[in-house]
Amino acid sequence: MPGPIPAARLRAVNETQLGERIARVRTRVERAAERSGRDAAAVRVLPITKGHSAGVLRAVAEAGFAAIGENRVGEAERKREALGTLGLCWHMVGHLQRNKAARAVALFDVIESVDSRRLARRLSLEAERAGREPLPVLVQVNASGEEAKGGFPVDSAPAEVARVCELPGLAVRGLMTMAPFTGDEDVLRATFRRTAECFRRCREEIFGHDASVLSMGMSNDFEIAIEEGSTEVRLGTILVGERPER
Repeated sequence: MPGPIPAARLRAVNETQLGERIARVRTRVERAAERSGRDAAAVRVLPITKGHSAGVLRAVAEAGFAAIGENRVGEAERKREALGTLGLCWHMVGHLQRNKAARAVALFDVIESVDSRRLARRLSLEAERAGREPLPVLVQVNASGEEAKGGFPVDSAPAEVARVCELPGLAVRGLMTMAPFTGDEDVLRATFRRTAECFRRCREEIFGHDASVLSMGMSNDFEIAIEEGSTEVRLGTILVGERPER
């Protein structure tokens, strides 16, 4: 049985095959949008570049993507220092520890994973201290009920989103969720539908709330997420390839 692909070789494969992967993903996005009567242009594909090389990030930028997602503050800092922004909007997509909030505010253009009141308050404080424009954020909803996942339960999420909207340093753009890692389509659809309904409630019930982004769906379930109303899918392996081993 062949062994694992060496990291250097895998990085080269990721870079050279990126165009083919992008084409396949875009076709699948278009078909999922068509099945649900939506315009594929209303769905943003966010490449998740955690663990990937500078070459992959450059290739993503050259392919015309406007944004990328990273989920580790330290790794993103190193990449920004080495590469600059590459003209991309940098999204924080993973769990963010409060003690790294100041660094995240200085580094990222969007924080997609506001999963608690305490984190929201800390980000608001750090954004004001930094003197920046209100920081765009998404509030994380735990629509699956899994204890291991962060975020607000769907029943209380509208009230929590309203509280976050009141914080001066933040601009709440919408919601995000992570579905269970399963092949059970019924479970996935139920999770996404609960989140979409919560999104609708937030839009209708919270005065002045932007409610423009519903981020749900990853490599294993993004087509179902699009069919259920997602406006942003976060794609890692299926788009930019397997992460090289360190």
